Amino acid sequence: MSIVESILDIPMEHSKNVFGQFDEYIKKIEKTLKVTIIARDSNVKVIGPEISTKRATAVIHNLVELSKRNNNVTEQNVNYALSLSLEDNQDAILEVDKNLVCRTISGKPIKPKTLGQKQYVDMIRSNTIVFGIGPAGTGKTYLAMAMAIDAFKNNEVGKLILTRPAIEAGEKLGFLPGDLQSKVDPYLRPLYDALYQIMGSENFMANMEKGLIEVAPLAYMRGRTLENAFIILDEAQNTTPAQMKMFLTRIGFGSKVIITGDRTQKDLPKDAISGLDVAINVLQNVEDIAFVKLTNQDVVRHPLVQKIVKAYEEYENTEELNQKKVTKKSI
Repeated sequence: MSIVESILDIPMEHSKNVFGQFDEYIKKIEKTLKVTIIARDSNVKVIGPEISTKRATAVIHNLVELSKRNNNVTEQNVNYALSLSLEDNQDAILEVDKNLVCRTISGKPIKPKTLGQKQYVDMIRSNTIVFGIGPAGTGKTYLAMAMAIDAFKNNEVGKLILTRPAIEAGEKLGFLPGDLQSKVDPYLRPLYDALYQIMGSENFMANMEKGLIEVAPLAYMRGRTLENAFIILDEAQNTTPAQMKMFLTRIGFGSKVIITGDRTQKDLPKDAISGLDVAINVLQNVEDIAFVKLTNQDVVRHPLVQKIVKAYEEYENTEELNQKKVTKKSI
């Protein structure tokens, strides 16, 4: 196996961003790709087997390009760049970064960070109804909120409607303090948080008072026709088939709908069928409805979340396999 060298020039103003605190990102690249990286001023030398050196060089180059686009390089960026390099698809991370959705109230750009997220955003732009299905931390709700607020700001829709099923996760609503709204608000808090960050609290409250933004439990949707609106149904795995059908048949002209859910985190009673599962089977081939399945590769929270999601997936797959073996033996 031949050992080769590759030299890159990294502008000093980007080196700290690309190297990470105490050179943690460079060390991660070295460990993952089995190369040696030596930095002197703006010159970076990569030494190792030819294919590993080529991959490491491409990863560092792409991180520099992200930095030049005013991105704050994170551990998630490094992990994703490395995973793409092992698939010899290094440049995909730069294609993903081009896709600006909108900016937060503080001016921070909101962009998809993975190929799965990019596909999700593209499907929302080109379809009336989109199902975003995947584990925690994949940006399902946050990107949906960003797309909705951007459409609202650009007058593509006249109203935002954000809803969730108020299903208890181990606690009963009746035992929570306050009136009905106070009891329901905790279930809607993630939607409020995203609204405040992207739109700003004052702008949000002003539009809510005008009735242009509505945040409500799913039960409040019954009997309505929702026209010229951007509608988000979050935590759809906790709907019943009847609730999901009721919701989907509310949609009127000029509306766009995003339905998000994690099929592994259901809070429904045991043995109850999820409306999300039924909808996936029933609507799979209906035109203008898209299904985007995000995976642990698309997790953009703390890197540990990705490992947790992957560990649970492996555990659940093993349990399912064992259950099938037990069932087969009993037959």
